Amino acid sequence: MTDKILLSRDETGVATVTLNQPEKRNALNLEMFQAIGQALADFDADESLRCVVFRGAGGKAFGAGADISEFETLRGTRDQAVKYAALSNPVFEAVQTCRHPTIALIEGLCVGGGFGLAAMCDLRICGEGSRFGVPVKRLGLVESPEELRPLVRKFGANTMMQILFVGDLMVAADALRVGLVDRVVPDEEVEAAAYEWAGKIAEGAPLSARWHKKFLYRLMDPTPLTEAEMAEGYDAFDTADFQEGFQAFLGKRKPQFTGH
Repeated sequence: MTDKILLSRDETGVATVTLNQPEKRNALNLEMFQAIGQALADFDADESLRCVVFRGAGGKAFGAGADISEFETLRGTRDQAVKYAALSNPVFEAVQTCRHPTIALIEGLCVGGGFGLAAMCDLRICGEGSRFGVPVKRLGLVESPEELRPLVRKFGANTMMQILFVGDLMVAADALRVGLVDRVVPDEEVEAAAYEWAGKIAEGAPLSARWHKKFLYRLMDPTPLTEAEMAEGYDAFDTADFQEGFQAFLGKRKPQFTGH
């Protein structure tokens, strides 16, 4: 594990992944992608987790895109870019397919690869001073169909056209208006707001959250649901957490969910 990615966890089951390259505004490099990928694999195997928060170190940027210093050595040609994408793109997908709900805690800039990482999270909370964009037109670069597909499904083609064609950084109020973020708070309150939501997720039934996440992303795919997929919507009734949940409601007490 690189020191450019920091991992922590609290007693409620909320894990935090911190992009730790503040001197470069947390620009993402291959070393960081590999570390995030390994962390996500570990998180998926840990059923005791309840939520994962992604953030950037330093308070000035969630992530300012790709680490341009790698372009000369690792992404300078088409063949190199294809090999790089084969390592980096699955990490973005792993954020979305992580079984646990994910939150992007966004302070400051959220650009390029940082925007891509935050976009793949389930929820995004930012400060009033945050800015968003993918200004690859200034580098003569192109977002691949593989990278764009989940963004178009989440935010729509029109929003992505504005982001890619115009290239200006979008202010937080506009990001909220077009659905890029779920909540905007004063800059000094972003951390508290993100962990407030993480805490609310952690106190809920984890199986409910995991099933809802799975179902919602599946419904973005226009392929008709199979009979097995339809039937899965009723599996919760056979879980211990369901029994605990409604018995706690009847007994007017707080439920103690175990994820079983």
